[in-house]
Amino acid sequence: MFKSVFAKYETAFMTIIALGFALLLLVVTAIVSGYSSTMRDDQMQNAAETGRIFIETTVDDLDKADFNQTWQNYESDDIQRLLRAFSEEKAMSVLITDENGIILFAINGQNAPAFKTGSRLPGALSESIDSEEASTDQKSTMLEAGDTQFCYAEILCKDQVRCGWIVVCSYTAYWERVTEDLSKTVITSALLVLLAAMVAAYVITVRTTEPLREMSVAARKFAAGKFDARVRVSGRDEVSELAEAFNQMADSLENLEKMRSSFIANVSHDLRTPMTTIAGFIDGIRDGVIPPEEQDHYLEIVSIEIQRLSRLVSALLDLSRIQAGDRKFVMKPFDICEMARLILISFEKKIDEKRLDVSFACDEDRILVNADHDAIYQVFYNLCHNAVKFSSDGGALRICISEEKGKKIRVSIYNDGQGIPAEDLGMVFERFYKSDKSRGLDKSGVGLGLFISKTIISAHGEKIWVESEYGKNCEFFFTLSRASHGA
Repeated sequence: MFKSVFAKYETAFMTIIALGFALLLLVVTAIVSGYSSTMRDDQMQNAAETGRIFIETTVDDLDKADFNQTWQNYESDDIQRLLRAFSEEKAMSVLITDENGIILFAINGQNAPAFKTGSRLPGALSESIDSEEASTDQKSTMLEAGDTQFCYAEILCKDQVRCGWIVVCSYTAYWERVTEDLSKTVITSALLVLLAAMVAAYVITVRTTEPLREMSVAARKFAAGKFDARVRVSGRDEVSELAEAFNQMADSLENLEKMRSSFIANVSHDLRTPMTTIAGFIDGIRDGVIPPEEQDHYLEIVSIEIQRLSRLVSALLDLSRIQAGDRKFVMKPFDICEMARLILISFEKKIDEKRLDVSFACDEDRILVNADHDAIYQVFYNLCHNAVKFSSDGGALRICISEEKGKKIRVSIYNDGQGIPAEDLGMVFERFYKSDKSRGLDKSGVGLGLFISKTIISAHGEKIWVESEYGKNCEFFFTLSRASHGA
């Protein structure tokens, strides 16, 4: 999965970036090529027109013969500086020719075509200027011949007679190199950015897929029964949140597995112990090992063990029904204070044995709640049973029923005793949880009572919680809705 996801991300990123740069290169190349061609034509035309105007101003009183003679050994600093400036700056050669295209004066620029004085212009250019008609509205003309670009304009002397031509020429290859250099620059930049993007995509993809790979490995470990695997969490993005959720799920699974193992051990013990006791005493009675005058005593022990088995089976059946959603609740008003009194009376013997200081407080003599009577009795009885069982000898046992805002009734059951460790408070209502792991006090429980109680209260749309100071006390709370009318 890791390689597959990585390949998809990397391929997608690289494809998008490569296509983007390819499109950018085509657009930039087209723009630069067009701009380069336009700029070249403008510069050549500007050089030709400026040179023509400057020369015509200088030779406007000369005729053809004088004009041709003037350029022999020409040393005019102004015109040379002007024409040389065009030549050197723009990589162009500037020529002055007579009317027939014979070069009278030449300044050859670097990276530009070279011409000799006295030679004739190339054939295509000569034919073009021969076909030009004299005009008072002179304009430069562009001509491309082979790998050379020409721009020429006629020079008018005395009486507006054509005396010659000014010709500006440049290699088209030079301007193509400019375009190529720019394209190479764009390509190099694109490759560098593509490389950087590839590294960034690799890092991002690894950061995204590595937790997924670790989750896959951890999930396979879970399937093999190893519940200690965890996923490394880094950052604060969605993948990190998923990794944290995965670790929380792993913690829950590990705790559930521990409780399940503990539950199986406890159930096995709770089933084996009474069955061994029952089988032993019954065999003793049948074999005559136990004398008749002691049989009633041992039969009473057998009865107690059978009741213990019955409670265990009932708890397991309740758990099965709750998980299957088969348990239905009948909501009707009843007096919660009266229920509390009856439950306290049922624990009278155990309370006396532990010499508990019992207090009972109720805001009113009679408080009606709307709930399933039998289900709430089971919850109340279980919490009181735990409070009595885990109370220290001579400690306090308090039951308080009070009204809260929003037509809610709150019930609390408090006892002095060992309490619950802070690290276990979040697991008290989980299945198979037992705070007395040594079974020193809780010899009959299987860790289902509080889970069943929470399920019942949650099904009523109410809350149940616990507060404890370890080594001192423990107090359970639950809420119920107050009934609007009597039973």
